[in-house]
Amino acid sequence: MPAGVSVPDRVDVLGQAIPFDRSRWTPLLPDSGWWPPELDNCPMVSARPRVDRNTVFAVARRSDTVEGRRHLLTAALVWGTGTKAQSVARRARIFQESTPQDIDARLETVLGVLREKGAVEAYYAFNNDHRIKFLGPAFFTKLLYFAGHVQPTGQWRPLILDSIVAKTIRAINPDEKWRGSGWTTPDYARYLTIVHDQARQAGVLPDQVEAALFVYGKQLG
Repeated sequence: MPAGVSVPDRVDVLGQAIPFDRSRWTPLLPDSGWWPPELDNCPMVSARPRVDRNTVFAVARRSDTVEGRRHLLTAALVWGTGTKAQSVARRARIFQESTPQDIDARLETVLGVLREKGAVEAYYAFNNDHRIKFLGPAFFTKLLYFAGHVQPTGQWRPLILDSIVAKTIRAINPDEKWRGSGWTTPDYARYLTIVHDQARQAGVLPDQVEAALFVYGKQLG
């Protein structure tokens, strides 16, 4: 880990909460059945509801059904987006460019790969044959993380990889070439190796290291 960066307690990681505006999301979803009921029970902070990782993990426990997978996709998007109307609209293009049936089929296939083969194979599936338009790695790795981190298949727990985390990886590994987006499957496998090694050394879970990398990346500006 970079000097001066502390690994957060897992309770703090699970409590990482993001504000959201329900009224901006629901008109952009295919129908009301895509909205997870757990989001309506989120606590209010400064007049905005906030969804934390714990809540999205709760939604993920229902991802063995069509409705549960729809709810997980929405919850992961909401948690990763915030309240800006432009950001919400950008994320919601997923629902405009594909039919619900196509999204359902791809989610079912990829989460099946995640359960049967693990994180790297699921990343490949989402990034290639089962890609959902406008659902890029920064967001589909959130989906994989919530669906598979608690009960992983294989040697690696799935983790979130976005431009902020990649910035930190680039800063602490200057000899490695880390792009800001568009990561290949080998890139993701390398990222999981780095984070899992750091987690083992620190005696923590990998998502605690991922959270620390994110915090450090935000500090880099």
